[in-house]
Amino acid sequence: MPSRSPKTVLISGGTDGMGRATALERLARGDRVTVVGSSEAKGRALLAEAGHSERLRFLRADLSSVAETERVAARVGEEYGSLDALALFANRVHPRRRETADGLEATFALYYLSRYLLGHRLRPLLEEAPAPLIVNVAGVGNTAGRIHWDDPQLTRRYGQVRAQLQAGRANDLLGAGFAELTGSRVRYVLYHPGFTRSGIDGHPSPVVRGALRVLARFFARPVADAVRPVVEWIDRPPAQALSAIDRGKRLPPSLKTLDAGAAARLAAYTEEVLAGLAAGRG
Repeated sequence: MPSRSPKTVLISGGTDGMGRATALERLARGDRVTVVGSSEAKGRALLAEAGHSERLRFLRADLSSVAETERVAARVGEEYGSLDALALFANRVHPRRRETADGLEATFALYYLSRYLLGHRLRPLLEEAPAPLIVNVAGVGNTAGRIHWDDPQLTRRYGQVRAQLQAGRANDLLGAGFAELTGSRVRYVLYHPGFTRSGIDGHPSPVVRGALRVLARFFARPVADAVRPVVEWIDRPPAQALSAIDRGKRLPPSLKTLDAGAAARLAAYTEEVLAGLAAGRG
């Protein structure tokens, strides 16, 4: 049986839960893995657990910042000739509305916009790989929530669930839009793992953390089970330009949350936001 070639993998949100587990699994397979996270301490702990392997790198960055996300993409572009896989996990819950330094709602900025930027900025690097893949771990298959086109930054009626659901639907449209790119060889997987024992300890509310721990004991999937498909897709990407997988079930491309028109509308709004930020910096 022929030996597999090592992959080059970038993981956002890779110091916690599913991202961390994916990083360690791919490292065990001989890959070069770069993990991006906001906590220096968690990054050091991951490097120590991996025995300070030369094939594992940690980049500290606040991916809710456009400039920081652009910096990560630029650095990866400078150091690697190709990128086999980009796995997107970064997310954080905010009980109260918070704005980033760019003036954006924080959930929108981290959960959606950082994923948009990394995917599009690193696309040239991905196109150089033999079988390039992006895995976006969000909530595909869930039809609750929507894009609040009249107020995408949720300045009037913020709620943490409202913000999470909107960003989840934005990620659905991100995948749908990316798959429409003419001539792209990149395979895009939208993946909803379901309730998983991942990120529970990161919730800002101690009451919610306690409740989640109790629920997780009885209902949550082990992290190892949840990441297994991600780990395998990196070796064997699906044949389709876009795959939407909800807890092991393949969803049809006709799903209303994958509407191509809405995807184009969101992409146009996103580029307007980025152009406005660039003009402000100029």
